[in-house]
Order: sequence, then C-alpha cells, then structure tokens
Amino acid sequence: MIFQYDKETDMLYIKLAEGVSIESDEVSEGIVFDYNEANRVIGIEIEDASKFVDLSHIEMSALPSYSLIF
Repeated sequence: MIFQYDKETDMLYIKLAEGVSIESDEVSEGIVFDYNEANRVIGIEIEDASKFVDLSHIEMSALPSYSLIF
C-alpha cells in the first residue's frame, strides 16, 4: 500500500495494488475508487483530503517488517 499526497491539489491517493485502472466510481462526494480489469479496487482517491484526514499524523500498525521500504 502506498500513500501519495499532493499538497497543491489537496489530493490523497492510496494505492492498494499494482495495476492499471480501467474504471473509476465516485462512491461518495470526493471519494473515488479505481478498479482493475478484474473489477477489484486498486486505488482510492480522496479529494480535499486535509478536510477528512489528519495528514500530520499517519500511524502504521501490524505490518510485517519485510514489507517496509526505507
């Protein structure tokens, strides 16, 4: 899982899996799911992210150490 934040557009993208998005669906105002060819969610886009998420504090828990990239 990869978190990408663009401060200029206040957009947070959460990449859940590798792949190409072939379809997108706004599931709630400002929340867009990206789907792959198997109709699985591979990413979540959050518009105006700072209104919904405290971006100054992101905490990780219960992640296997081998999956961390430094």
